[in-house]
Amino acid sequence: MHITQGTFSYLDELNDEEISAQIQYGIDNGWAVAIEFTDEPHPRNVYWEMWGMPMFDIEHSAEGLKEVNRCRSAFPDSYVRVSLYNAALTKQTTALQFMVHRPQDEPGFRLRRQEGPNRQIRYTLEPYATDKPRGERYGRS
Repeated sequence: MHITQGTFSYLDELNDEEISAQIQYGIDNGWAVAIEFTDEPHPRNVYWEMWGMPMFDIEHSAEGLKEVNRCRSAFPDSYVRVSLYNAALTKQTTALQFMVHRPQDEPGFRLRRQEGPNRQIRYTLEPYATDKPRGERYGRS
């Protein structure tokens, strides 16, 4: 299974040159660069862990790519994404967000059916990864 979240998620994995180009695009537009990671990629989990502070004052994408690679190295079994924030509207608005790393093994999701009163049926997505505790979800074999 291949988790599809954010811009470019249906495309092949971006290489470092393509990641750098997208980061530079954000910098050229005055957007802040943030690196985030998680081991729980549920579509409603929008608050991932921050890798350091957002980079408001970088001028070249090499600085952002360096932090992407540091995060990848520190969390090889996690999902890593780049978020570019546009503060033009006096609030942090996500202008562009894309994944730059994913675990080697992506276990996917199960669909849980729940029946309620009056034959009402609800469905919930649950990631198989959450069967294990944090830090052990994508262990290397």
